[in-house]
Amino acid sequence: QLQLVESGGGLVQAGESLTLSCVSSETLNTFDLMAWYRQAPGKQRELVAKINKIGFTDYSDSVKGRFTISKDNTKNTVYLQMNSLKPEDTAVYTCGNRRWSTYYWGQGTQVTVSS
Repeated sequence: QLQLVESGGGLVQAGESLTLSCVSSETLNTFDLMAWYRQAPGKQRELVAKINKIGFTDYSDSVKGRFTISKDNTKNTVYLQMNSLKPEDTAVYTCGNRRWSTYYWGQGTQVTVSS
C-alpha cells in the first residue's frame, strides 16, 4: 500500500525557516503531480506549492518568493523549503501526490509560527 510520510514540522519564530519532507513508499516517477497543501484551523485547505514530473513548479501567491518546492527522485522525497515564515503560515501541512486522477495523502505535519 502506497504511503506518504511527512516530517520536519515544528514551532518556530517569525522570520525563521523550516524544511518539510514527504517520503513516498513508491518511486516519484509514478506520479504526475506532487504538491504541498496546508489547512489552518477554521479555514479551507489551500494548495501551497506543486511540482510536476519534469520539475515545473508553481506556488500560491501567499508563499511565492518565500517557499521552494523540490524533489529528489533518488530518495522518493518531495521537499518544501519555507523561509521568512509568518504567523499566518501556521497550519497542518500535508503532501498530496497524484497518479492519473487519484490523489494519495500523507498524515500531515504541524507548523506553528509564533510572532
